[in-house]
Amino acid sequence: MKIKLKEIAHSRTGDKGDISNISLIVYKQEHYEKIKEQVTAYKVKEWFKEIVKGEVERYEIPKIGALNFVMHKALGGGVTRSLAIDKHGKSLSSALLEMEIEI
Repeated sequence: MKIKLKEIAHSRTGDKGDISNISLIVYKQEHYEKIKEQVTAYKVKEWFKEIVKGEVERYEIPKIGALNFVMHKALGGGVTRSLAIDKHGKSLSSALLEMEIEI
């Protein structure tokens, strides 16, 4: 069965320069292993292939059931330099929560 990440997780974001940082945090610890298996740095890079031009790094934070993604060259040169509307981390986190995984 496929579900959207927003059904089992929420996110927090930040951006600095041309880097967007998205944390994906499960509501229930029992879902952590599923997102850890399926939401890889590669998959996140593919999900944002039209936006993220650099590398995507993933950091695991198992004690709080979270994954942190650092996406380089993700903000069109930087929040204050980009002419794109709404390309900040908050919009990207909402887009990530639309990703589907198998549960």
